[in-house]
Amino acid sequence: MAALAKFGDAVPLGDPAWYQGLNTPYYKATHAAWRQKIRDYCDECFEPIVDDWEQAAVKNDLDKCHSYMRAAYKEAGRRGLLGAAVGTWPKSFTEHPAPPDYDNFHELIFIDETTRVSGGISWAVLGGLSIGLPPVLNFGIPGDRALQERVAREVLSGEKVICLCITEAGAGSDVAGLQCRADDMGDHFIVNGDKKWITNGIYADYFTVIVQTGAPGSRQKGLSMLLMEKSMPGIQTRKMECTGMWCSGTTFITFDNVKVPKTNIIGKLNGGFMQVMYNFNHERWMFTAQASRAARVCLEESLKFARKRRTFGKFLIEHQVIQHKIGEMGRQCEALQAWIDYITYQMTTMSKDEQNKKLGGHIALLKVQASKAVEYCAREALQVFGGAGYTRTGQGEKVERVYREVKAWAIPGGSEEIMLNLAAGSLRFVKRATPDPRDSTIKKLKKELEAMKQTAAGSAKL
Repeated sequence: MAALAKFGDAVPLGDPAWYQGLNTPYYKATHAAWRQKIRDYCDECFEPIVDDWEQAAVKNDLDKCHSYMRAAYKEAGRRGLLGAAVGTWPKSFTEHPAPPDYDNFHELIFIDETTRVSGGISWAVLGGLSIGLPPVLNFGIPGDRALQERVAREVLSGEKVICLCITEAGAGSDVAGLQCRADDMGDHFIVNGDKKWITNGIYADYFTVIVQTGAPGSRQKGLSMLLMEKSMPGIQTRKMECTGMWCSGTTFITFDNVKVPKTNIIGKLNGGFMQVMYNFNHERWMFTAQASRAARVCLEESLKFARKRRTFGKFLIEHQVIQHKIGEMGRQCEALQAWIDYITYQMTTMSKDEQNKKLGGHIALLKVQASKAVEYCAREALQVFGGAGYTRTGQGEKVERVYREVKAWAIPGGSEEIMLNLAAGSLRFVKRATPDPRDSTIKKLKKELEAMKQTAAGSAKL
């Protein structure tokens, strides 16, 4: 265990503890070098354009949005950064080598540093990639390995963009209830349906789409994943007007009689549900890291502002109530970061299967903690800034932006309520359920109903 050189602006609690010269059991020289590489990328490619990109999105200047996205994404590919967004370094599909001793902390740094610019920026460069490409890498496209190779290489080089299409207007957390359907036409499927709130959808060249291929009512047993391409006739994308994450290109997608070769099945036919579940922990972990940095941005900006703002003849930070607000934010940020680092360490020491078996409940609770922490910090930061935090430009613009983005971590990937239920089940809060007396009554009534049907059928024959 050792301390690394200090890094950043040295605002107390404004960065994770390992940035500020404290001893760390997790981060090493390889992580510090990678952090500098990501910081350089963010400073050069995002800081000069983030405000203009957001305004372009608000004004629906999609040409400018596409231009910013393509340039930033392609540059990330050129610098060899995108391999750090999909879990295990995808060495079979990229010419860029992994950082020395690559592990999940390198990916955590990528998420953290991009979110330091803004949540929308992090979602733009990582949102679609980190959830859309892993199914292609992990389960493959058995019917067309050349397609798998092409998609993976083009996306990881930054030449093409991919997104994951799960959520629909009537099915979010209830993945098994999806209605988008792929009808079997022999050597191909015909896909019809809609997908909603799809990150990077307007930018995407490739779509990893979960569809119903089973019989009606088969729910999770009839779900499959298909790789679809923007060039396929019948695919329409429309940017949605959302509260935050404006750079990320949240999208409504319509599939209208889209012909998709059966060779485009990702993994196994009717195996889509388990393939979706396989990457959920990774996605939720990413959200926790983003929310953590966003909360810390609120703390850092609040302290910097309070140190120079004067009220009632003294600096704002000299007022005890403001000191307490900063302290409360710091308490939550430090606790959250410690939990994230601990879970990340567990990920580095476990196989993917072991992670999914052991960490689901813990990551679910961590996601709730992260979204509640960023919501608290955003609110308190806005109180520190006052009117300046209510304005989209000027000193409080970062805080105002985070305030708009809070619910994008509290709802996607499983809402707080769903996460708490998931944790209760995964961690077996209830060891043995109390029998419900209504169950026996329902069972008895079903037997009586079945007997009545059989009697009625016999009478009809007579």
